[in-house]
Formats: sequence, structure tokens, C-alpha cells
Amino acid sequence: MSNLFAIAYPDVATAQKVRDELIGLQKQRLIDLEDVVVVERREDGKIKLHQAVSNTGLGAASGALWGGVIGLLFLMPILGAAVGGATGAAVGASTDTGVDDNFMRQVGEKLAPGSAAVFALVRTATKDKVIPAVAQFGGELIQTSLSHDEEEHLREIARAANPASTL
Repeated sequence: MSNLFAIAYPDVATAQKVRDELIGLQKQRLIDLEDVVVVERREDGKIKLHQAVSNTGLGAASGALWGGVIGLLFLMPILGAAVGGATGAAVGASTDTGVDDNFMRQVGEKLAPGSAAVFALVRTATKDKVIPAVAQFGGELIQTSLSHDEEEHLREIARAANPASTL
């Protein structure tokens, strides 16, 4: 079962650095992320989601590949790739994986204008390596799926790693 963490930051640049740090930790096999998203509340109050993976792009590429293969059977590979790509893009755009976009927008509404939050859906993590790496950026833990005791333990570890952190 995955755990959700939402950490608020005063600006988008810091939130994006944290997302990049988490992705780097995943490459080192210290964390297994199901999803990681930066949610920005712009100065005008609008919410913008910065997804790490584009389902639209993946769908288009996959659709174009399969459309081309099927098109080869009917001696129209270019038409098959075009139709497959368009269909794949449409399906990819309508697919929501990981953290629910509507939930992230609702939480994003509570952020101060100009600030941002990182939403991470974590399958597993090496806590003694991941928490200090994230705590160095500060931030405020605003949402988690952990129990109250587990959340308090997380805050203690983060304070030990970075006394200035409000995780």
C-alpha cells in the first residue's frame, strides 16, 4: 500500500527542486514513487499541476506504434500510425494515474498565492536516507496518509535532520 505525502513550500522553484531530489533518490533505489506532482497556486489564484509523467505523450507514442503495426497489415502504416497516435493521445489525456488531480486541486486551493506543494505517492522508502534529503529544503507537511503516531515520528526524524524544517 502506498502512502501520500503533501509538503508545502513558499515557491515553485523549491517544490521543483524537491521533486527532482525525489526522482534522483528513486534512481538510486532509495524510494519507490508511484507518483510525484508539483501543485502551484499562482498569484492570480489559479491552480497548476506540474505532472512528472505525461499520460498524453505516452498514450500518443504507444498508439502511434500499434497503429503503425496494424496499418502495415492493411498496407497503410502512416495512416494507421496517425490514427493510433491520435487515439492514444486522447486515451492518455483522459487517464488519471497516481494521486487524484481533483484532490490535489482542492488542497492547492488552501495554499497561499505564489506558493507550491509537492505531492508524493510513495510505495516504499529508505527513511534514514530519504527524510534528511527532503528535510534540507524545509517545507511544511500539510497532508499525509500516515497514522497520527507515524506522522509524529516522521516529524521527529525531519527535525533531527534539519532543525529549521517544519515537516
